[in-house]
This record gives sequence, C-alpha cells and structure tokens, in this order.
Amino acid sequence: MTAKNKRQINIVLNQPAEKEKEKEESQLFQEKKLTEIEGHLPLVKIEKELNKLVGMDDFKYFVKEIYAWLYINKCRQEIGLKTEKQALHMMFKGNPGTGKTTVARLLGVLFHDMNVLSKGHLIEAERADLVGEYIGHTAQKTRDLIKKASGGILFIDEAYSLGRGGEKDFGKEAVDTLVKAMEDQQHSFILILAGYSQEMDRFLKLNPGLPSRFPLIMQFPDYTVDELMEIGMRMVEEREYIMTKECSWKLKQHLQKVILEHGKSSFSNGRYVRNIVEKAIRRQSVRLLKELRHDKKTLMTLLSDDLLLD
Repeated sequence: MTAKNKRQINIVLNQPAEKEKEKEESQLFQEKKLTEIEGHLPLVKIEKELNKLVGMDDFKYFVKEIYAWLYINKCRQEIGLKTEKQALHMMFKGNPGTGKTTVARLLGVLFHDMNVLSKGHLIEAERADLVGEYIGHTAQKTRDLIKKASGGILFIDEAYSLGRGGEKDFGKEAVDTLVKAMEDQQHSFILILAGYSQEMDRFLKLNPGLPSRFPLIMQFPDYTVDELMEIGMRMVEEREYIMTKECSWKLKQHLQKVILEHGKSSFSNGRYVRNIVEKAIRRQSVRLLKELRHDKKTLMTLLSDDLLLD
C-alpha cells in the first residue's frame, strides 16, 4: 500500500470523529449562547417590546445602558467590590404623543424583572391627583399617591403645572412633599416627571433640590412624517385593515401640511395619527352600511374618502 493510499484511508477513518467534534463544538456554542440569553432575559424581553416602537433609537440605547449598569453593579456586589445605589428617578421631556407613558410602563416591567422594584406597576397622575383645596390637604394627597406607587413607578404628566401658581399655590407643597419622599424613600419607588421641554426646565427652578434628584433625563423628540406614517400603518394593520395607495398618500400629504403650518409644539404626534385612523374606521363603517357587498376585502379596505382631515 502506497503512502498516498494510507493518507486517504486515515482521512476517511477520521471523518466521523471530526464531524462528531464539530457537532459537539456547535452544541457547546449554542448552549453558551442560550445561557447568555437566559442570563439577560429582562433585557431580551424589553428589547423585544422596544423594537415594536417606531423610532426612539436614543431611548433604546438608554435602556440598555441602564440595564448594563444595574447588571454589572450586581456582579461587582457578588464578588465584594464597592457598589453605589444610584437613584433612578427620571425626567421625560417632549411633546404629547411621543411615547413617554408607554416607555414608563415598559421600564416598570424591566425594573420588576431585575428585582429593582417589588411590583413594577405604573401609577399615572396629574396636578388634580396631588393638589388639595386647603393647607395640609395637598401633602396628604401626595403622600397617599406615593404610598400607592410603592414598589413601582409614579408617573406625573405635565408636572410643570405644579409650579404655575406661584408661592401661594398648593402645587409647591406637592413638590416639596415629592422631594422629601425622593430622599427618604428613594429606593422604594421611582418618580418620573414628564412634560414639554421648556416648561420642565422652568419647573426645575421651583425647588433648589429638584435638579440633583433627577440624574436621568431623557428627551423624546417629535416623530418625522415617515415615522408617523409607519405608526399609522402599524395601527391599521393591527386592527386588520388596509389603506389604498390614494388613502395613504392623502394621509402623508396631510401630516406634512400640519407639521409645516402648525409647528410641532401644538402637535400630538402618535396620538394625532391614532385619532385619524380611528375616525377613518368609523367613517368606513358608515359608508359600508350603504353598500351591499360585505366581503373580506371590502370590510378591510380604507379609502381616501374615509379620511376626514381638517
């Protein structure tokens, strides 16, 4: 037998072993990958939800940053390294309809999954929920609300309204009560204040202790026309409808016009698009009452005439 033949026989004999080795290495890689994913299930879970949201790239990175900081802090603690508990109170700046409430709710789920919050629920509030009618009433209402939010997130929208009445307004009493609770109970609940950017900047000057108590400030930009169209199309699809090309073109032209003429300060972004879609569906229903055909395509299709635009 020649040397060449021997080499060929050895190659054939070794093939099953090599394939088995490759299979084992692949299996080990998959197991390692699965272990890594399972170790970061809270992040995987929230990223899946965030990917359903249009735009918000900066916020998606912000969430990953917060997760990483909490996770690595936990790793450091486990091996005896110094760790520092950072307050997670936040401020969301932006116009209406930019997803602030949705994001706050997702953060509650993330922090609960990471054992940062015991419940992770979201309590939404506004000025009327905190401010009372007489001296002392406001502080009690605010404390009751904080107690209700214990283990979760207290989300106060249009928070700047607490500072609009001046020194004699009871809103200042609510702010003072919130500031005290943020110090005394800073790890039992998370406070998120939300509102227009400029209004929130002025609000921060109401109490000297406010700026330092919100280490996490997030700007929620307005959606572009393309992003608003994507939001609209998703809403339509989720409701099992379709828009004709003429209908979607009409919507896009309208959004461009509204943003150009009225500016974004008085524009409610995703909320505005949702109202248009829901109104179109109602108008389509009225239109179909007069028609004899109720096949699947007809029931699903929104025409340009179904869009009632101001």
